[in-house]
Amino acid sequence: MSHTANVTAEEAVHGLSAAQRRFLEGLLPEGDRLFSAEETLVFGTDASRKCGTPLAVVRPTTETQVVELLRWADAERLPIYPRARATNVVGGCVPQRPGIVLSTLRMARIIDIDEHDFVAVVQPGVITADLQRAVEARGLFYPPDPASQNISSIGGNVATCAGGMRAVRYGVTRDYVLGLRAVLPGGEVLATGSRCHKNVVGLDLVRLLVGSEGTLGCLTEMTLKLLPLPEATASLLAGFSDLGAAMDAVRRVFAAGILPVALEFMGPEVLDCAALLNDVPWPKTVRAALLFRLDGSRAALPLEVDRLAAAVRDAAPVWSAVGVGRDEEEPLWTIRRSINPASFLVKPDKMSDDVTVPRGRLREALEGIRAIAEARSLTILTFGHVGDGNIHVNIMHDASVTEEREHALAAKGEVTDLILSLGGTLSGEHGVGLTKAPYVHRQLSKLERGLMAQVKAAFDPHGIMNPGKAY
Repeated sequence: MSHTANVTAEEAVHGLSAAQRRFLEGLLPEGDRLFSAEETLVFGTDASRKCGTPLAVVRPTTETQVVELLRWADAERLPIYPRARATNVVGGCVPQRPGIVLSTLRMARIIDIDEHDFVAVVQPGVITADLQRAVEARGLFYPPDPASQNISSIGGNVATCAGGMRAVRYGVTRDYVLGLRAVLPGGEVLATGSRCHKNVVGLDLVRLLVGSEGTLGCLTEMTLKLLPLPEATASLLAGFSDLGAAMDAVRRVFAAGILPVALEFMGPEVLDCAALLNDVPWPKTVRAALLFRLDGSRAALPLEVDRLAAAVRDAAPVWSAVGVGRDEEEPLWTIRRSINPASFLVKPDKMSDDVTVPRGRLREALEGIRAIAEARSLTILTFGHVGDGNIHVNIMHDASVTEEREHALAAKGEVTDLILSLGGTLSGEHGVGLTKAPYVHRQLSKLERGLMAQVKAAFDPHGIMNPGKAY
């Protein structure tokens, strides 16, 4: 297929050339390529609320179309922005420079579920919860469970190495990706990994692509590891009078040799926030809460619940509730999942971070963030996966008020400094995207960033894949 001349800087600002538009019209049928501002507007943003300008939106249905698109885009030096459900909160798929948004939502087939190999093969547009329901119907289990599982896609989960509440016991998305197909700039198809659950031949390109935020290539197929479905689950929600008691309970649970499936923390500001949207079951004396989930056999699970309750009881909770089975557990977890929508009842805008710290530094981190909030006269919501040291930090503010916006920006930098001083990281599962890119140099050394740039250049020599993101 012949290529048109490289796009000029002026055309990149004002739109596609006539020849470029003709190429896309020839590649994809009407409805699968969008050009008007009205059609493309929504594809210029994501859950971060940052906005960019798509020159066009393409919605391929086959890998062959993706191959032709990336071959052409590389020759044209046109940026490509892979995108699925756009639930990420870091600007990960926002077209910072005008370019082509590549939506994978029409590549949404579950190709195979194999209960003998314990694998599923899926396209990137498959909704995470849809895959989970499909494998559970076969007695299998796909553990990664980001809070957005009902609306996020497997492709997006893989691109960001999404975690979730079950990560403390089962790990994150990278632990379940056995193989990938990805189209690289220039149109080559990389098929790496396999259906095998163990493989140490060569460098691990699968793990390199997982979490690369669309900067190396466009994922078209994933082979995922599955587990046997646990027979039963149970949850315990415990309320404490203060942060210190809650953190003492965390320490006691691990010291007792208990590894929960999930261990979630909700700070006092979050409890107040959740009460704005839910009829909460705890009394007003609860100022910190922990939510645990266990799983296992029907025979053994009651004994594990008793062990957990005993360890928590030693930290003197002021209230607790136990749910056994989905019907009893769901009301407890609905409260946890409601935090994000409820947060906007506090303030209209927020800066979302998902920092991590070593488990032993959790209390210092949480108390330090509260001190920053108090000094800046802000509400900062702290919650998340304390079982693996992952804290969600939502800096609530009204961006239309200059002083609040400035205080929020300053607080974000101060939280970053605090977390890094405790040996933590800028992100545990959301990725870097645009919002954390200005802070990456505080965590990654010049040598590390240089090596990452060389890897990027090997996959994407002309820098067309999701430019300006991650590293």
